[in-house]
Amino acid sequence: MDMESFTPVGASIGGALIGLSGLFLFGMIGRQAGVSSITGGLMRLELRDLDWRLAFILGLIVAPLGWALIHGIELPFEVTANPWLLACAGLLVGFGTRLGGGCTSGHGICGVSRLSVRSIAAVAIFLTTAVATATLMRLGGLS
Repeated sequence: MDMESFTPVGASIGGALIGLSGLFLFGMIGRQAGVSSITGGLMRLELRDLDWRLAFILGLIVAPLGWALIHGIELPFEVTANPWLLACAGLLVGFGTRLGGGCTSGHGICGVSRLSVRSIAAVAIFLTTAVATATLMRLGGLS
């Protein structure tokens, strides 16, 4: 990691805002801010919950784009992977979130803060898998 990408103040502010948004969502409507369950509800087209779910997902997309636009930040975005590989990866992620009872955001932000044993175990598995994958990729010269 180079020192230019080390931004502890920005990361701390972002983390606090994510935590506050999870707290706000739970406090206002009693729902957890897990992206997989929010998106899953959109896929089922539950009309009674459509408004807040759509606002949440749109906020995830529009907020960083708006921030970049306001601050004149160019977002380098290039997809170089095979589209079929990306589609398969997306399906596997979706399957994994259903199998694991939630996604990294739901378990990591909301579940751990509620001291959910299931979420703490899930986050430990996520982190262990991430460290092992990164290590194997570096050892294999794939990064």
